[in-house]
Amino acid sequence: MGQTVVEKIAEGHMASGPQGRPLRAGDYLAVRPHHLMTHDNTSPVISKFRTIGAARIFDPTQPIFALDHDIQNKSEANLKKYAAIESFAKEHGITFYPAGRGIGHQVMCEQLHVVPGSFVVASDSHSNMYGALGAVGTPVVRTDAAAIWATGELWWQVPPTVQVVLTGTLRPHVTGKDVILALAGRYCHDEVLNVALEFTGPGVASLSMDARMTIANMTTEWGALVGWFPVDAVTLAYVRERRALLGKTGVARVSDAQLASWERTPPAPDDDASYAARISLDLSTLSPQVAGPNAVQIVTPLADVEAKRVVIHKAYLLSCVNSRLEDLAAAAAVLAGKKVAPGVTLYVAAASADVQRQAEERGIWQKLVDAGATILPPSCGPCIGLGQGLLAAGEVGISATNRNFKGRMGAPEALCYLASPEVVAASAVVGYISARQMPDGPALKSDWHKLGTPGVAGDERVAILAGFPAQIRGRLLFLPQDNMNTDGIYGKDYTYRDDMSTEAMAKVVMENYDPTFAGRVRPGDIVVGGYNFGTGSSREQAATALKAAGVPLVVAASLSQTYQRNAFNNGFACVECPELVAALRTAHAAAVTAGERTILAGDIDIDFRAGVLRHAGASYRFPALGEVPQALVVAGGVEALVRARLAI
Repeated sequence: MGQTVVEKIAEGHMASGPQGRPLRAGDYLAVRPHHLMTHDNTSPVISKFRTIGAARIFDPTQPIFALDHDIQNKSEANLKKYAAIESFAKEHGITFYPAGRGIGHQVMCEQLHVVPGSFVVASDSHSNMYGALGAVGTPVVRTDAAAIWATGELWWQVPPTVQVVLTGTLRPHVTGKDVILALAGRYCHDEVLNVALEFTGPGVASLSMDARMTIANMTTEWGALVGWFPVDAVTLAYVRERRALLGKTGVARVSDAQLASWERTPPAPDDDASYAARISLDLSTLSPQVAGPNAVQIVTPLADVEAKRVVIHKAYLLSCVNSRLEDLAAAAAVLAGKKVAPGVTLYVAAASADVQRQAEERGIWQKLVDAGATILPPSCGPCIGLGQGLLAAGEVGISATNRNFKGRMGAPEALCYLASPEVVAASAVVGYISARQMPDGPALKSDWHKLGTPGVAGDERVAILAGFPAQIRGRLLFLPQDNMNTDGIYGKDYTYRDDMSTEAMAKVVMENYDPTFAGRVRPGDIVVGGYNFGTGSSREQAATALKAAGVPLVVAASLSQTYQRNAFNNGFACVECPELVAALRTAHAAAVTAGERTILAGDIDIDFRAGVLRHAGASYRFPALGEVPQALVVAGGVEALVRARLAI
């Protein structure tokens, strides 16, 4: 069986992991990423880095710092923080982009820190955007970032891949934003949760680089970990253009040999690669789309929304998803010779200083200014609820950003819709969400087909590290709820309390889900949850509280990626086994229907050497925990593991 492109790229950056066979979905490995980008959160990563006892950066060429989130904040405290980040960068010889240079993801692509076939991470969820250039781009948490600074490596589990086959071409006024909104709205029941998306098909060639960046960026909101596009003529043209511009400033990051190699043998999957599912979409059947209010997954054709004449107060053309040159030009074409409607404020910020410069040189920027746009610096800003232009209670906004979660861009009592730059501009002119005579389309043609569950080995056996159990047996506590959130596991009333001992954490674990849980759980019990276990906030205590209660392992149908990273980063194991969960739902259907929150379901045996769970006379396979995750558990977490490595 061949490999997907994500499996290949990960294998090409593997520092340690499975040996003697190709890497596949479900495998754990240590990856040495090409680059790691951190932004304003560089400050807490510095604190983590120092806490683990690191004195030097393992590879100073690996980290990239780009200040972009809170740059409108001119307070003494924020300026002091920014100065400290810059000073740290200078001390360690790290590439640093100051406030005003642009949004980090855009800068990473413009500066060719992202290239085809590379593995690039960022301490930010929208690092999926790097897939537009044929790279694997995926997010990490702050502890991971500190570990990468110290060792050059992070642990990663290879996700299953879903293939997205694009056919046809987009009609006029239909954009990349409409593509990703339509997909996220149509497949909104975790079909692509925690997977890698591989875009392919003849329709890809018709998509510009700006459109690909938009789509890859918002695969995050769709639920994926990676959004990868093929390396083709569009990709190479972008790389050549950026290379030429960088060359004028004396910067050389891409060689002639690299360009020739990508043109001759671009990164690509094997013909017999194994996919979890396949989605097809006919681009020619798309029409402009609107998401919301206050939800990315509620997506409606623009024509239907326009009929409701939804009055708006603010419009936004900014963020890492839709403020590149193509986006600004589309909005300017709508606004040319017009004015923003009375009672509406249009906020515009370019994705980078370079984008703004190009827009100014081509006359695009002046059209936006003449229409009455309020100009903000090239940064994130109101997209994440910072700086000027936030939505007030009772206001409605239309935005070309990537998220419209309740309260994200201002007051929780506000409403926010997402749309393409053209729709944002057209709406700003008339004062309500408007189609500006943009075309409605034929019935959307799209299909989804489940193909299998790649990645679970047949009878592979793994070596067991000293200190890691080859086998465990315990009572099975079945928690049947899907989307078990971190508030349910460990409530907000305790999250920011520093006086919570291990014993105290154990007494309140699962309190918001099942108040009886803490009194029923015993050391050695194994918790089995549903789909998307650990969704919600990034609080580490949702993993450590179960560990404090003596639970050695969580098994789930699927895990929130952030929860999984926090678990292993704190030395707590978790595995996915949807077949076991399906069997438990059937066997205990009456109890589930009756609303039982915690179901004692007998005993379970777990054979880590073989990657097999045994319960009620049946066996279920799970992706085996190899050397990398075992080492994290044995050490007690990534910080302890890094300290041990630094001491060698």
